[in-house]
Amino acid sequence: MEKTIQATVKWGKNSYYSPEYNKQELSIFEDQEIAAVHKFQKTHRSYLETPLHQLKHLADHLDVADIRAKDESYRFGLNAFKVMGGIYAIAKYLADRLGANIEDLSFEELQSPSVKEKFGTLTFISATDGNHGRGVAWAARELGHHSVIYMPKGSSLQRLNAIRNEGAKADITAFNYDDTVRMCANLADENGWIMVQDTAWDGYEDIPLWIMQGYASIAKEVAEQLKSTGSEPPTHVFLQAGVGSFAAAIAAYMVQYYRENPPKIVVVEPDKADCFYRSFTSKEGNREIVVGDMDTIMAGLACGEPNTRAFRLLRQYAIGGFSCQDHIAALGMRVYGNPLKEDPRVISGESGAVTLGLIYYLRKLANTPQLCNDIALDSNSRILVISTEGDTDTSHYQQTVWRGCYPNE
Repeated sequence: MEKTIQATVKWGKNSYYSPEYNKQELSIFEDQEIAAVHKFQKTHRSYLETPLHQLKHLADHLDVADIRAKDESYRFGLNAFKVMGGIYAIAKYLADRLGANIEDLSFEELQSPSVKEKFGTLTFISATDGNHGRGVAWAARELGHHSVIYMPKGSSLQRLNAIRNEGAKADITAFNYDDTVRMCANLADENGWIMVQDTAWDGYEDIPLWIMQGYASIAKEVAEQLKSTGSEPPTHVFLQAGVGSFAAAIAAYMVQYYRENPPKIVVVEPDKADCFYRSFTSKEGNREIVVGDMDTIMAGLACGEPNTRAFRLLRQYAIGGFSCQDHIAALGMRVYGNPLKEDPRVISGESGAVTLGLIYYLRKLANTPQLCNDIALDSNSRILVISTEGDTDTSHYQQTVWRGCYPNE
């Protein structure tokens, strides 16, 4: 029998949750809109639908009805989901410059010399923990353009080199993620470069929206995969959040697609960068911003300022958020990588695994059963999680999974 351990997560109920269907916010994530996005993404020769695994034996072990895990480590050979946003946003930007409809174009057509002649070689710039920047660099290179990528202090050298290998000029700054974003925005203005960022602010909203629509295609794949196997829809969707663009995009698609009985949306963050948890529990209901160093192994989630659009969506549709210590992510990495019986093995990185680690913690290790009651997580629950990255830092992955760093004690 597994022993309980001291509480290492904080739960914050979203006081502003409202399941009422918001046509204005959700129309851009409706199935017909995302179908057009998905259609373009699939024109790239390397497109493959990523697997949706059923973790049947783990579900039995945790006494829940079902666990499905979408494995994004297979996405375009880049070991993470982020390219789904970058590939669409850059293509949409180019299509708009051409005065063309993205629905009428393919990736190959945007690679043509005739397109390149119309505006020469462009430079796209972005701030990243690694996965987003690599996706932007890959998409820019594939389309014959340049990229400049900056990473926050403390970033992985392996992730930096992976970005450089995609042809980008890339370096690590002395700033945290949000200050690195500001630095990139200034450089874009000074040099006439195009900023490709999944966080939005006043005056910069189109490209972040296109990135979110690109992410929403992942949810569309999930819905289609469940439908094709005659599976019931999820009752709970656990979504990791940095600036919140990914979580909000998946949530928005799921809420509109299953609008008659939408799943419970649960946001999961590192405790060092838990801006949504703080926002959900604030008395004023405003965006709460985390500043300073965000020293967490969940590098992809180490963001302190919520995307404005993502905040509006999650403020309405998420039932609340969990703030988790690093060992919850480490637990998830080990559970994914060491499956029960015939369950498939998933190689999941720190940011990808925190949601499964949290579910395991809540069902097996927490000494506060009320946490499950608060989110109606019980034996009837059908859970969806998305492993957003593979072992993008292999050395750290091995230290965590093989050597047992960040134990649950």
